[in-house]
Amino acid sequence: MNAENIKNKPAVGEVKETAKSGAKKAPKSESKAVVKTEKPAAKADSKKATKDETKVKTKAEPKVEAAEEKKPAKRVVSRLKIKFEKEIVPALHKEMNYKSVMQVPRVLKIVVNIGLGETITNSQAQEMAMKDLTAIVGQQPVVTKAKKSIAAFKLRQGMPIGLAVTLRSDRMYDFLDKLVNVALPRSRDFQGVSAKSFDGRGNYTMGIKEQIIFPEIDYSKVDKVRGMEISIVTSARTDEEGRILLKMLGMPFETSNKVEEDKKRG
Repeated sequence: MNAENIKNKPAVGEVKETAKSGAKKAPKSESKAVVKTEKPAAKADSKKATKDETKVKTKAEPKVEAAEEKKPAKRVVSRLKIKFEKEIVPALHKEMNYKSVMQVPRVLKIVVNIGLGETITNSQAQEMAMKDLTAIVGQQPVVTKAKKSIAAFKLRQGMPIGLAVTLRSDRMYDFLDKLVNVALPRSRDFQGVSAKSFDGRGNYTMGIKEQIIFPEIDYSKVDKVRGMEISIVTSARTDEEGRILLKMLGMPFETSNKVEEDKKRG
């Protein structure tokens, strides 16, 4: 062997020491690498799991709330409407000898009016009357205004002079049921309503002197007793058909004895 090769070769002790140091250091570096790679993986998995759970919760909760909000409220049909469709329509069809069920007269709408001439001197009268009428009919009334100026009544064009509300469908039947069975019997010395208040086309109009006959009105909170006008619009062609319709719906008309007594007096 050449002298150069002998110089370049490491000694036997040096070879052993390098082998030992390499054997000892290699496992430490591998184990550290393993630990470093495993811990972040576990953390990442836990973070993903928590994120997935939160996403599932956030997505599921709004769906449940939306489903609950979308559920339509159950509508309570008026008992008078049920009675009219099941009992009154067949009875009128037989009694009046109509060819079709569609010819049977029906109630189309009810209009309730309150005159407020006192608003010229009392500005709070309109507000109090609106509260009473809203409580009675369950619907917001419309303010009616003067169309002309009248100097004798100190009235100017555009001034509020009354309230009006039009009822249809279920609210109409509910109000008519309450009027016939609860409100009218509570009026003073009630002996029935007049059967002569038809307009010749089957529509009926009646007046009420006191709004306190309705159960929604608290007598202790009433500032003034006010009357109102109630117009029942029907599809009847004659007054006789309208009278029979309202009588079957429960309208308490005056008895024949009462009418004869009024004729004798008059």
